[in-house]
Amino acid sequence: MAKPSPSSYPAYFKRYVDQVPEDDLASAFQAQLSDARKFLATISEEKSMHAYAPGKWTLKEVLQHIIDAERVFNYRSLCFARGETSSLPGFDENLYAEICNANVRSWQSLVDEFFAVRSSTELMYASFTEEMLDRPGIANNNPSTARSFGFVTIGHFNHHKKVVEERYM
Repeated sequence: MAKPSPSSYPAYFKRYVDQVPEDDLASAFQAQLSDARKFLATISEEKSMHAYAPGKWTLKEVLQHIIDAERVFNYRSLCFARGETSSLPGFDENLYAEICNANVRSWQSLVDEFFAVRSSTELMYASFTEEMLDRPGIANNNPSTARSFGFVTIGHFNHHKKVVEERYM
């Protein structure tokens, strides 16, 4: 599962794909798993309610956003891999965060949900053939492939981890 060609995803996803050092998707998921476990374990319940500025997301909302985005990316990948020809909608991450209810949940419940979703993500990608990974589709009015969304998923987590380290810690 090689890294996607920049022509196989919208330019605004380049910042995520570029944050994945591995060229192989399965290796990238495996490499991130240990790092994610260690990183998320450093955040306490108390710290999870922190936002670095007024109007910014709490750490709970950031993790819920990562989970929501991964689910959206997975849906897109599944649709493309299965040959969907309809254009898939975009999503408003700020609206999702506003009504996600993350701040009334425990940090551990969000961490558990993240790893459950990630396990499902890895199993889905492992089931795809090379042909399925490279099958194109349209999401948010932009052409992409299932492969590209796999790398976007990994890079999206890396992006938010970096933001948390720089602004929240």
